[in-house]
Amino acid sequence: MNYDMDMWISFIKENWLFLIIALLALFIVVRVVKTVIKWALVAIIVIVVIVYSGYNLGDLKSQWDEIAAVGSQVADNVKQEALQAMVGEADDALYKTNEDGTYTVTTKNVELKGKAGENEVNVYYRNAPLGKWKIDETLKMLIEKSKAN
Repeated sequence: MNYDMDMWISFIKENWLFLIIALLALFIVVRVVKTVIKWALVAIIVIVVIVYSGYNLGDLKSQWDEIAAVGSQVADNVKQEALQAMVGEADDALYKTNEDGTYTVTTKNVELKGKAGENEVNVYYRNAPLGKWKIDETLKMLIEKSKAN
């Protein structure tokens, strides 16, 4: 099982009371019971915590995967909206060459920032960064139309 730190933090936040009770039970058993049964009780408590946490961590993992899938769908939808905005707003795009050798293409909703000669640009949609995109046909068309404006 491969669990990341966020999942462990989430598990601890949701089950903190159970974990504290288990730790207290372990502490009491280790301090009070003086026979071999002590280690059997410790083993039982540890096994219960592991089984309980395994079940819950599995549940959290599936929920985390669902959240990641929704996040991916949202990102894809925003990317599609940005591409549609680029096509629709290409006639009004403005091209600006900056002093440091970079350029900026601006429309009503989309902004591209790149360096001349590179095949990647930083894309912003409604002032929110969408990351670095490789220059494809749509981006190339927007850049060329903005130069002509």
